[in-house]
Amino acid sequence: MKMKELVNEVKAFLAEEKGLTIVEYAIGGALVAAGAVLAFTNLGESVCSTIDGLASAVQSGAGGADCGDA
Repeated sequence: MKMKELVNEVKAFLAEEKGLTIVEYAIGGALVAAGAVLAFTNLGESVCSTIDGLASAVQSGAGGADCGDA
């Protein structure tokens, strides 16, 4: 009789989804945070290389664009 009660308690514990939902939210939040870090890192590198390119163009004197002799 005791073994049957233990099996029923284990089944009830595994069927409970409240704890699982918290874990799912934690994993989802971690994935969103990792994606944001990755996106901002890539964005930062892109902005940095664009600024470096602009600075090089200004230093080399290529800053003035030829508009086609209007």
